[in-house]
Formats: sequence, structure tokens, C-alpha cells
Amino acid sequence: MYFLTGWPRRLLCPLKSEEEPFHIQPNSQRFYFAVLSETQLSVWFGRPCVLIVSYIESVKAAAQFGFYQQAEWKPDDTMIAVAAANGYILMFDVVGGGEDKYLYEPVYPKGSPRVKVTPGYKEEQCAPALSLEMKRPIDLEAPITSIKSLQEGLLVSTADGYLHILHWDGVSNGRKAISLCTVPFSLDLQSARGGPSLDLEGVYIRDMEYCVTLDGFAVVLDDGRLGFISPVANGFTAELQGVWAADVTDGTCVAVNNKYRLMAFGCASGSVLVYMIDTTTGSMQLSHKLELTPKHFPDVWNKTGAVKLIRWSPDYSVAMVTWECGGLSLWSVFGAHLICTLGEDFAYRSDGTKKDPMKISSMCWGAEGYHLWVITSKEETELVENMEEAPPPTQSKQTGILQFHFIKSSNQEQVLLHGEDRLYLTCGDPTQVPSSSSDGPHTPHPHNLAHGLEGSPLHHRSAPSPNSISQGLSTLLGHKHWHVVQIHSTYLESNWPIRVRRRGFAHYSMSTRKWKLFGNITQEQNMAVTGGLAWWNDFVVVACYNFIDQQEELRLYLRSSNLDNAFASVTKLHSDTLLLNVFRDLIVLFRADCSICLYSIKRRHDGPNPSACVELLQEVSMSRYIPHPALVVSVTLTSVRTETGIALKAPQQACMAESIMLNLAGQLIMLQRDRSGPQVREKEDQKKLLPFCPPVVLAQCVENVWTTCRSNKKKRHLLEALWLSCGEAGMKVWLPLFPRDHRKPHSFLSRRIMLPFHINIYPLAVLFEDALVLGASNETNLVADGLEGREPLEVTFPYCTVERTSQIYLHHILRQLLVRNLGEQALLLAQSCAALPYFPHVMELMVHVVLEEEATSREPIPDPLLPTVAKFITEFPLFLQTIVHCARKTEYALWNYLFAAVGNPKDLFEECLMAQDLDTAASYLIILQNMEVPAVSRQHATLLFNTALEQGKWDLCRHMIRFLKAIGSGEMETPPPTPTTQEPSSTGGFEFFRNRSISLSQSADSIAAGKFNLQKTFSMPSGPSTKGKDGDCAENMYIDLMLWRHARHLLEQVRLKDLGCFSAQLGFELIGWLCRERTRVARVDDFVMALKCLHKDFLWPFPVIPACSISSPFKNGHPLSQRLLKSQSADSLLNSDMDTVPPQASARNSNHTWLDGLGLVALLFFSIHLSSLSLHLPLAFSLPASLIFCLLIPLPPSKFSPVISPSPPLFSPHSSPPSGGVQYRFGHRPDRDQQHGGWRLDHGG
Repeated sequence: MYFLTGWPRRLLCPLKSEEEPFHIQPNSQRFYFAVLSETQLSVWFGRPCVLIVSYIESVKAAAQFGFYQQAEWKPDDTMIAVAAANGYILMFDVVGGGEDKYLYEPVYPKGSPRVKVTPGYKEEQCAPALSLEMKRPIDLEAPITSIKSLQEGLLVSTADGYLHILHWDGVSNGRKAISLCTVPFSLDLQSARGGPSLDLEGVYIRDMEYCVTLDGFAVVLDDGRLGFISPVANGFTAELQGVWAADVTDGTCVAVNNKYRLMAFGCASGSVLVYMIDTTTGSMQLSHKLELTPKHFPDVWNKTGAVKLIRWSPDYSVAMVTWECGGLSLWSVFGAHLICTLGEDFAYRSDGTKKDPMKISSMCWGAEGYHLWVITSKEETELVENMEEAPPPTQSKQTGILQFHFIKSSNQEQVLLHGEDRLYLTCGDPTQVPSSSSDGPHTPHPHNLAHGLEGSPLHHRSAPSPNSISQGLSTLLGHKHWHVVQIHSTYLESNWPIRVRRRGFAHYSMSTRKWKLFGNITQEQNMAVTGGLAWWNDFVVVACYNFIDQQEELRLYLRSSNLDNAFASVTKLHSDTLLLNVFRDLIVLFRADCSICLYSIKRRHDGPNPSACVELLQEVSMSRYIPHPALVVSVTLTSVRTETGIALKAPQQACMAESIMLNLAGQLIMLQRDRSGPQVREKEDQKKLLPFCPPVVLAQCVENVWTTCRSNKKKRHLLEALWLSCGEAGMKVWLPLFPRDHRKPHSFLSRRIMLPFHINIYPLAVLFEDALVLGASNETNLVADGLEGREPLEVTFPYCTVERTSQIYLHHILRQLLVRNLGEQALLLAQSCAALPYFPHVMELMVHVVLEEEATSREPIPDPLLPTVAKFITEFPLFLQTIVHCARKTEYALWNYLFAAVGNPKDLFEECLMAQDLDTAASYLIILQNMEVPAVSRQHATLLFNTALEQGKWDLCRHMIRFLKAIGSGEMETPPPTPTTQEPSSTGGFEFFRNRSISLSQSADSIAAGKFNLQKTFSMPSGPSTKGKDGDCAENMYIDLMLWRHARHLLEQVRLKDLGCFSAQLGFELIGWLCRERTRVARVDDFVMALKCLHKDFLWPFPVIPACSISSPFKNGHPLSQRLLKSQSADSLLNSDMDTVPPQASARNSNHTWLDGLGLVALLFFSIHLSSLSLHLPLAFSLPASLIFCLLIPLPPSKFSPVISPSPPLFSPHSSPPSGGVQYRFGHRPDRDQQHGGWRLDHGG
């Protein structure tokens, strides 16, 4: 496919002339271009773009003949015919300047091997010096309306209704005139035999073009009618007959497509009607239209004016169209729209002002379609010149010839683009790309590619796994930039441009980043690639013509060896090869005699270097079905089979070559092996291939075909399918249908089904396992206008680049299967792709597309698909997420239709809570907020808030606090009105509407403000309260109650770590709450259980007791518990406003052993410390921080150290604690008794 790149280039004419060019016509090879002005004929060279010769008519001759109008080249490029305004045909001989007369010659370094060694280097590298000699003019005595070249003559139409057939030599006896009135026209050829049925009196042909493959002329009459004229017998000297298109009266111009047998007629309405000839009746059938749609071009779709020119590319794959009001637009052969200069950046300047479209008077394609030569209209050129500075008197005026640059694509498994001198690859790092086995996949050949490409990684011999192949192809998506491979300029001098059928070929290694060329230039010049290139393992397969032996050959060159005929395996062929392809160990050739040949390839190791042995296996004649060999677009071997093949095929033959796919002028034809007869098992060395069945047409309007020989049992649907690109109709897939669990299939079910679907990109490659289509698209970049009011014409165009694109297609196929009640097949296909990272997006897209189509339909839908889709998605665990994500991206007006099919959002919300999927439940809460009254939203928000608190989802908790406050801020108890716009969400999990919901954009400021400033949420109004303030206070009280309840729950379970996180994350005022709760939930009754819970909560190891402490439970004759109770009489502790330990606790502790007393001491200290923190800690410390600092953070054993105190401790270790152990050490420190009650829990200082 074609993509515009860069800026257009202006060609300057070195001759002084007041006349502006208005017509350009290329020769057959598109290396020379004839440019006409009113009295001047110029010949330009294609590379370099220079003027070769110019013929200027004398004033006297110009008055006699009239101004020049049209030009046409003779097929052998030796003559040019020019039509003049007064009815004259002027014949010009194109004469060479001699052997050594060249206008431009390349200068090589001294000693370069390409100076004299390369045969014919001057003809290919130098611009020749030509001259024009005018012969005797031919007077047709009527104004000339159209002129077209034939192989042996010239066909001219005049305004008097005649067709003149002239010989190129211009002799008088070679002239023949046919009146249009004598040609019988009808709707088809069968009724045309009855006589003339169309009144053609006074009617003449306005425009016409000859179609070789249809053997006739497509014509546009001056009254706007369209027709096709063909001879009854061979040659235009015989009787003519014509058919015309019904109900068309506004035709303006015509262009024919010889490759696809199509006729494109421009109309005054601005659309292009593409017709084909019905092979049965001979009538003109409308194939498709090329027109701008109001969907993509609402401002210009009906303001373009009449179609002025249509030009098919040299390979007939695209058509360029321009209109009377200006502009260019590019379509593929079957209607896929690619480029248009009437919209987007093409139509506006960098400052936003609208530009007038460029008007074009003539245009044509250059060699291989890499350039488009455009001549702007006279008023367009004058406008540009007025905007530029006045040129010096010695400088000639601008000619108005522009050259647009294009790059094209090849039909491969990877995206590959090529320009005139470089390649654009997307294969990424070669070390990451998967390798293939010796009988594995191969890159489909680029047809007639004269410069081979080793960029495909498929030349290694290690066997891959299906997963590695899929992952390797997926890595292509991560590379956004192109890998550009430049071809050396010295090589291009004799081989420009890429893919021209000239001499030799070259291939490029992605690992070494080098090209490999022929070492012997004579060998390169003695061969021409005719059928293209392909890779078979590490061999390059070439179908070429040998000029020395005048023989067509099939050659295989080893990749690792030098590119030399000495290392080539050569097989003689009996006919010219047009197309070549490789499937596993088979080569398929399509020849000029309309036959298909199959060859086997075997690797041999009988010499120092590996070689290949090629053997003819089978030959199939297709001359009965192919009217012209040039109509075959591609030939492919594949393992695709129909239901008969599936039913009778053995399992071990799953990847054998079962059928041949031919793209015949857009018709996909399949030839399948005939297995209907008795299956005789042959010996291995006498294996005989089965014959092929008669061809079957699978599809129409096919541009590209993709298939693969890889196999993967988990993804059989995708790998055994046939993928088609059909232009305007989108894509089609011929999908196999498999019975589930190896059950016997139903007899009434087909084994394959053709499913159409539309995509938004033009497909260039298909990633089978990844369910992706790869493509490319044009991107534009505007630049600032010229300085000082100058605006050169080429700068008015934006700079064009080509970007890689990709699109998911799986949801289209699943939907098509569900429409056809093939839910079981859809489920099998979806389950095989469930591991793809974008599979949730596939499900969401399927719901969204069906919802938009059905909910916005103006007509009632008798059998809606949305309930089926909803039921289908319930088979997957992502059902709840898919529905809510689709709803959030859909207008509110469609929600009722959606949830009527998928279920009540309240039920779905509860399912999310049961599944502990809180983020999805939060999304459903937004749905409920807009569909239900605030009371229902508050109820469900409370459930979600409590669950989020329990699971520690602090971000969600903060959102829920704001959400609950907003619900109670004066909202009515009625469902909200339908919102009209939607605000984008600023945080995950939420998306609100403007006139109803809460915007979360304010959360960023509050989050950055430290602890979120929530502090004390319970607040009473201080003055006369209003209704709104009362509502706010009630809502705050409601939230505070839930926070208090959760804090009590955490404290009851001694989950201090969670309590600290809860306070820090939500800004909960923990100190004041603990003061209020000191006699209730904050009171510790079971200290041993509480301390154990602390150890478990913080993953803190239990203390290690030294042996010396165990042997001495008393110090100074007093039990440890009694010293502890005595120390509690410190003034600071007695005077504190807090509850003390009850007396019965002291009595109970005195009856325990000293070890129990130790645990009591620790827990008692914890209780004292926890209760007194609000009074004795500085305000700079928060409670969670103080708890961690004083009590709870476990430190590494290396940081433990003994406490040095004035008085001896009650007990202390005589050695370092064991690794991982923690010791509680208590000591009496007089300097600390008055501050903290005389007791501390020491962690090492």
C-alpha cells in the first residue's frame, strides 16, 4: 500500500518561457516525461529529474496548428504524438544524441570497478541527450477530444463523433475513421446483436482509455453517459460493439485498471464509479464507489466539484483522484481510503486559518509509483508567485511541477515498507525475534522484489515453540520507530529504484547490518529477476532469466556463502515465471503460460558447502480459468481445507499443502486436492501427489491474503484460518469450526464460515496468535508559514511521516459468531485467547459496539444481541469489570438499556463485594449514584466503605469519605436527570458527571497536604445553622460514627499496627478518641493476650530469658510484682487523669510466679504508657509514631546494648541475646521516675 512521506519537491525549468505547463505524460517505463505548454513540448528525465530537450513551435506553425492539448508516447518510446487545438496530430521522432552524447554523467573515483566494467552503465546512470524532430502533421478536420496509444497505432476521437485509427508512421493509407453512430450500444452484449439501440446522433467521446486485459475501450460521452467499446473480432479494424452503464449521465473522465479489469469513471457529483464487465452477459456491473463520506469530511464531501483526473498507480493497487475545486485523494483498488488533502492538517495553516485546496491541471505516476508528478493550474501558480519575492530578471519563472514522494508496503507476515532507495523494517532486535525450523514458516515473497531482504528472522534451523513465536511477534508492537535500511548510492546508480525488473538482486542481514552483493558484476548483469524472491531456511529462492543462455531458471543461493553463481543451485524452467512462493519444503511457481508448478526442495551436504536439490512434483494447467496471465495478483500454497478435506484428512497431514490460493483480479480462487477417490497408500520413495479439484471462488474484491503454516493446538481457530483484506469492505476471515471436546460434528453444520468485519486501519500484516492486525498510517506535522508573507507551494503542505498502527480484531469475530448462533465456537475461540493481556479490552469492545448499535437504533430490533453477549461474557471471571468499564465509557442515556440486559447494578455491586473486588464495586457505585436516589447510594457506599476499612484500602476510603459527604450535601431524594457531558476521572476507580457527581480533581491537593487534614470530623455549627449546614453536620456525624466503630473494632482485637495506619492514612484524631475511650474499649483486661497479639501483629519475636534471671526470681528480698506496684506511686502517675489498675489485679498478680509477674510488668507498662501518651508526649509526636518509637519497632540484634543506669537493674543479661531474640529490661532510673513513672521498655538505649 502507498503512504505519503516528506514534503513535495518543486522542479525548476532552466529555460525562459512565458508559458506555463499544463499537461504531463510518462512513457511506458515511466523514465521519461513529456510536458506540454501552449506551444512547447519538453522531455524530462526521471532520475535525476532534469530537462533533456524542449521543442518550441514557431509563431506561424502555432497559428496553423493551434495550441498543444494532449500528448501520447509510442510504446517503444521512439515517437510522441501531440494533439493540437485545430484538429492536427503532430508526430515527433525522439532521436538519440549518439554514442557518447549524454547530458549528465556520474563521476567515479579513480580505479572504481563500476566505471567501465558495468555493461551499459551510461544508459542506466546517465541522462541521455535526445532531440525532437517533427514529422508531417495529420489533419483530422475536427477538434480532437481524446488521444490514446495502441501497440501498432493511435486511436483519436474527434468532436464530430468519429474514431480515427492512425499508424505511427503517419502514412495516409494507414488511416481509418469509424463513426460512433455505427457502433451498436446496449445494456449487455446479447441485446447488442439486434442493432443500434442508443441514439448517438451528435454525440462524441469526451475521454477514453484502452484496457489490455478487457480488449476494449472505456469511454465517456459528451452527454455524461458511460460505455465500453470492444471489437467483435480481434483488432479494431473489425466491427465494434458497445455496452453502456444504466442511470449515469454525469461522467467526466475515465481510467482503467488492467490488473483487476476495472474501469473507474469520474462523475460531476464528485464520486468515482468503478465498473467491471460481467463475463457471462458482457454488461457493465458496478463494483464499488470511491467517494468522500460526510463522516470523515463533513465540510467538503459535497463541495469538491466534478472529478477532473483519475490515475492508477503502475502496479494498479491504488488510484489518485483530483477534483475541479482542487485537492488530492488516494484509494486502494477496492475502495479503502488512504489519504486526502482536503482535511486535517492539509486544509489548515499552523495559525489555524483555512487554506484553499491546490488545483491540479495534470498528474502522473513515476517509476514504480514512488513519485507522483503534479502540474498545478495556472491560477495556482500565479497565486504562489505573487506571494514570493520577485525573481531577478535573469531567473526564469517557476514551472509549477511538483513531485510527491511515496513509500509502499509488501504483503508479508511483518510490516515492511520500501521507498525508492531504502527499506523500513519493524522486526526489532534480531536476538529477540523467534527462529524457525527447517520445515517451518517462511516469509511470503515480495513480488518482483529486485533487492532481496534478509530482515526476516526465519533463516535459522532451530525448532521453535508456538509460545516463543507468539511472544516474538508480540515484541514487534513495542518498537515504535522504524529500522531504516539505506541502500548504497553506488549500487542504486544501476539498480534504481527498488523492485524494478532490472539486473541482479541483493540481500541484507539484520545480524551484521550489511548488504551482500554480487562480487562479480558481470554475473549480476547477466540475470534479471522475473518471478520474485523468497526465503527457504537459509537459502534465497530466485526465479530469474539468464541472458547468456536465454533461459528461465530457478536458482537457490546459500545465505552464508558469497553471492556468486558458483554457490547456486540452478534448475532450468520451460516458461517465464511471473510469481513465486514457498510453503514449507515446496516451491510454487506461476508461469506465463497460465500453469502452476510445484517443486520440492531438499537440503544436501555432498560438498564443502550445503546445497539444495529441486525436483518437479506436479504441474497444473489453469489456462481454462485465467484469461490473461497478468491478472494473477498472487499465488499461495496453504494447508487450508474445506469441509470435505477436513472430513477425509488424516490427523498427521494437518500441515501439508492441501490447496492453492490464486488471487485472480480480486477473485480468490481455491484449488483443493481431490481426496474423493480411493486413497492408495504409496511407498515412501514412490509418493504420488493427488490431483486438484476444479477451482472454487471463495471471495470477491480481495486485495491481500494471509495464511500461515505454523500450528498451535491451543489456537487452531486463528492459525488455520484464512485472512483477507477486501478494501472498502474491510476484512474477512474464513474461520474453521471445530466440535467441542472431540465430539462428532453435526452433519448440517459447515466446517468453515466466512466472517466479514471492519477495522479502522489498512491491514499490512496479521499476527495470528496475538489476534492483532498491524498496519501503518500517515501522520502530518504543520510548520510555520514563510517569512515576510512568502508561502512557497510545497510549504503549504504539512510534513508527512508514516507511523505504525495496530488494531484488535477478536471482538469482531466473536460478535459475528454470536450473531450466527455459534456461541460454542465463540467460547472456544475466546478461551484460547483469554491469556492475552488485552483480552479484557476485547470483551469491553464487544459490549460497547453492540450497545451503541442497538441502543441508538431508530428501528426496533426483533432479536437483540446484547443479552447474548452479556450471557457470553459471564463465562469469564472479568464479567463485572467489563460491564462497569463499558458503562463508564458510554453515555448515561444508554445505561438503562445496558443494565436491562446484564442485570441490576445493585446486584452487580453486591457480587463485587462478595468477590472482594472493591475497585470494581466503587465503579458500580458511580453507576448507582446516577441511577438511584441518594438514600440507595448512601446505603451501598456505607457497605463499600466498611469493607474498604476492613481491608485497608486507604485510597478508596478517602474517596468514600468525600463521596458520602457529597451525597448528604443537599441532594434531592429523586434520581438525577440525564447528564449531557462527562468529566474525565483524575484517579482510578471513579468517573463522575458534572451536574450530579463529585469531581475528584480536588484530591491531589488534599493528599499532598500531609495526613489529609481530616483531623476531627465531628463538628457542631457555632452559629445560627442553615439547612445546608445541618445536613453537612449530620453527614459528618454519620462518617465519624463509622470511623469510630472501625477504630473500636481494631482496638478490641489489639491490632495496633492497623490502627496506626488507619489513623495516619485517614487523618483520624486518635489521641482524643483514646481519651474518650480510656474506660471502655481502650482498657486492657488481659495483658498477656494483648502482648502476644502485639508480637504477632508486628512479627516481633518473643523475649529470651537469661539463665541467671531464672535462678533468681527475687531481688533484695522483694518480689518483682511488689516493686512494680510500689513504683506506681510516682507523683506523675498518681496525678494523671486516667484510670489505674484495680486492686484485685494486684492481689491476683501476687499469687503468680515471677515469670507471670514479668509478663504483667510488661503489659502493665504498656497500659500505663498507652494511657499517658496524650498527657506526657510533646505535641510534635503523633501517637502511632510514639508507639513505634517507644514500644513496637523491632530492631536488629546488633543494635541492642545494655542500659547503664545509676542503680543496678532488677535483672540484666550477662551475655548478648541470641540472634533474633528481644529482651525486656526494666531498671529504676531516678532521673526518669518523675517523668514517666519510673519504668521503661528498653530496646538498646
